Amino acid sequence: MSHPDPSLVDVRTFADHPLVDNGPTSTLRMVAPGGITRGRYGLLEYRVAPRSAGAAPHYHSTFSESFYVLTGTLTIYADGSWQPYRPGDYALVHESGVHGFRNDGDEEVSFLILFAPGIARENFFAEMAELRSRGRELTPEERTAFYARHDQVMVDL
Repeated sequence: MSHPDPSLVDVRTFADHPLVDNGPTSTLRMVAPGGITRGRYGLLEYRVAPRSAGAAPHYHSTFSESFYVLTGTLTIYADGSWQPYRPGDYALVHESGVHGFRNDGDEEVSFLILFAPGIARENFFAEMAELRSRGRELTPEERTAFYARHDQVMVDL
């Protein structure tokens, strides 16, 4: 008979892994990066200020992305249009599904994003933060390469 292993529990406290700035209107927290979930999934907490942009419509080829609204109203681009989602609402974006998000409301919105499998999506946000901290704008060619490196294809509507 095998016995459960109590050491197989990873705890990531808010105090040790707080929200960090993600530009002037949003904060995020890597709750469970793919590295600690053995690549099974990645979980991100995201907060966007009132009347602020988030992510323009795009898609990913190698992972799905799910959104779960905690507070406020999150506007998600889904099924060809922008639609409001409220606390408790959930949206699953399958691989190659065009999606985006923003906050059209008058209060901050907070939500969870689940990536599956657990790709190293934290690298996307870390590179974006580094670019912002240097005040560096990417050329169109650099931006295309950056997005390709992170499996993100932007879509013009």
